[in-house]
Order: sequence, then structure tokens, then C-alpha cells
Amino acid sequence: MRAVSIETGFTKHAEGSCLIKMGDTHVLCTATIEDRVPPFIKGTGLGWVTAEYGMLPRATNTRMRREAAMGKQGGRTVEIQRLIGRALRAGVDRVALGERQISIDCDVLQADGGTRCASITGGWVALRLAVNKLMKAGDVTIDPLVDPVAAVSCGIYAGQPVLDLDYPEDSEAGVDGNFIMTGSGKLIEVQMSAEGSVFSRDQMNELMDLATKGTAELAEIQKAACA
Repeated sequence: MRAVSIETGFTKHAEGSCLIKMGDTHVLCTATIEDRVPPFIKGTGLGWVTAEYGMLPRATNTRMRREAAMGKQGGRTVEIQRLIGRALRAGVDRVALGERQISIDCDVLQADGGTRCASITGGWVALRLAVNKLMKAGDVTIDPLVDPVAAVSCGIYAGQPVLDLDYPEDSEAGVDGNFIMTGSGKLIEVQMSAEGSVFSRDQMNELMDLATKGTAELAEIQKAACA
């Protein structure tokens, strides 16, 4: 695992915020509480957690155009923010949350591989802090966050299983995967693909073991950050 740090209360106005650093990947995560829900669950008593994701123009080696300037989000952006939203919802008791929405914004300040994993891990911390405010105010009486949610990348690089790939490793990995798990070790989502070489069941199990170790470490860091 690369060096990981989480600085909470990074912004003034958001109900929950943190700056997560996983190596040279830095992501600002903020949580906003809204007294509304999407139309398709209105009146059900269920809460909702959603997410938006974006990269600053100089988060990478060369400048990227802002998606707002292009008039639409790219397919990668849409895919990642949907992933963040459904990953975080897996750790939420939506009945206990009540009929309100918490929006998680993940802005990549600097990218060096694993931005979606850092966004999910930091996004849960921002969500935890926002829920803490709801509980302190008495708006929520039962903690709706049933388990921490964390994510880490794993891959096979130069023939060896590697945890938490940086960009050079990620770009040359023969096998690349993202693993999203709860703090208790339950799986939420696994994304694995061959990137030039196939992999065996035994290699997949090795990566699963690495990911289980990595997400458990991240869950401890999340708890410490929110303490």
C-alpha cells in the first residue's frame, strides 16, 4: 500500500469533507445534505446517496479540457461516479437515513492511479462526517452507516501481484482490478480485466487476498480519521 493520509474538515461549508492522499493521488471529497430525494423514491421514506466525480484540468501530466467546456461528461466520468454512488449506498441503511439525500462530490486534484478507489474511500469519510452532524442534531436517531466502505486497486505487474497500483504500474499491468469491500470484509464490487495477458483462478485469489488486506487497512485509517 502507498502512504495513505486523510485530512478531515478540509473545506468550510460542506457538512462533511476530507482530502485523501493515496501516494501521489489526491482527491477532495465533500458531502452535502439535502432535504429531498430523487422522484423515483419520493414518499417511500428511504434516503439516497449519490456521487459526482471530476478531474481538474492539471490533475495529470498534460492539461485536460474541463468537461463543462465540452458541454457533456465523458463516459469514464459517468461510469466512475455511478460506481462511487452505488458503492457507498451498499454501506447505508436507507430506512434509518430517512427521506433525504447526501451528495458526495469527488474532485481529483492530482492523479497517479487509483482515483476511483481513493474517491470511494474518501467519500465514505465525508459521508460519515455528514451523518455525524445529522445524529448530533437529532435529525437521525439510528446510525444509518452499517459498515465502512473502502476500495483499492490490485494488479499483476511484471508477473507479480501488486497492491494499490500507481499510474506507471497501472498503465503496464497485465491484469488490473478494483476491489470495493466493507470494513467487515464483505464484497461490494469487483472489477477485473486482462490488460494484455490472461490470468488464472489462483492469481485472482492472490489479488483478492491482497485487496482484503488493503481494504482492512483503509477501514482502520477511515475510523481513525473520523474519531
